[in-house]
Amino acid sequence: MATKKPSYYQSKYRERLREQGYVKREVWIPPDYAKILKDCETALRAGVMPIIPRTRKETRMSQDENWTTETLLEALSQSSEAIGGSMEVSVVEGTDPGILVTMKEFGDLPLLMSVSGSQIIVETLLWPVDEVEDSAGFNEMILKTHKLFPLSTFGIVAGHDSRDYYEMFGSLSAGSILNSVIFEIETLADNALQAAEAYKTDLKNAA
Repeated sequence: MATKKPSYYQSKYRERLREQGYVKREVWIPPDYAKILKDCETALRAGVMPIIPRTRKETRMSQDENWTTETLLEALSQSSEAIGGSMEVSVVEGTDPGILVTMKEFGDLPLLMSVSGSQIIVETLLWPVDEVEDSAGFNEMILKTHKLFPLSTFGIVAGHDSRDYYEMFGSLSAGSILNSVIFEIETLADNALQAAEAYKTDLKNAA
């Protein structure tokens, strides 16, 4: 996975939208309607007045079956988000294969997904631990403020370059409907960019 700083993806994402003449508006909706809101956004960007349905069908596994890496990869690849180009989905080979989701509308931010038993984990790297000015103070601060980022939390993991990295991750049931999985993906991407903005002054090379 790429190890560029989250601020890079954030700036590329905002720059792309500003160039297209868009403005940001924050809204609060029930999570079940995330897909409808996304469809409305896509329609409005295309200059089309969206039609909001009263009800919609949910893509879900059967009651006695959970997602696997293979079935989730296939479902995400066939989702309207992937077909519409707002995200790209590919497999990450390894002992335990994962799913790489590249969020095109979030500056190509990479997210890694894994399915293990009854749980789906979605995660993204933030910045190396050794780039934080005061690690102890920073750790205390994020423990006090992580609730500001709903459905996501922070952790520390070892990177491929033998350095420890802060990460942001979220989890949900492997039996969740597809729309809930996509909502978690989009929420994590948005939270990662917000965290990059909120904590950028705590890094040694902060601008």
